[in-house]
Amino acid sequence: MGVKRPWNIVDMPIYSLATYHGSKVNMNICTYVTAVSMKPKLFMIAVDYNTQTFQNLRSENRAVLQILHSDQQNLIQLLGKKSGKVVDKQAKLEDRDLLTSWKGNRVLKESCGYLQLRTIKRSNIGGDHEIFYFEVETSTTKNEAGVLMFQKLIADGVIL
Repeated sequence: MGVKRPWNIVDMPIYSLATYHGSKVNMNICTYVTAVSMKPKLFMIAVDYNTQTFQNLRSENRAVLQILHSDQQNLIQLLGKKSGKVVDKQAKLEDRDLLTSWKGNRVLKESCGYLQLRTIKRSNIGGDHEIFYFEVETSTTKNEAGVLMFQKLIADGVIL
């Protein structure tokens, strides 16, 4: 295998951002996630313009950031490589009994943690993603062990 691109040499947790439109949930895979403030706790997340996630965030200012567990690696194909504009991800997840409720939001069972977010600002600086700034309203940790990490996805050939 050749040398990795510079942005692929770091290791970081893999997240799924759950966004909502009415009673429907859509989820994606996020690696462009950064905590940017301690008090208040703020996160910055880059969201691709051409996604259902982006559309949902334009209409509702709430989301749940889910820290994925390594046992959830099999969800990368559905959540990260399929478009919520084409595939009803909620229905697929419900068919597999993978959803639960947390703070009134549909989320993935077995995630390591959840952060309930509220959009406070957006920034369009060009490129294929828009930056969303979120304030953490509440959070919970379910499991500190087994967080799915970026380098594991590379090692397993999920990300090239």
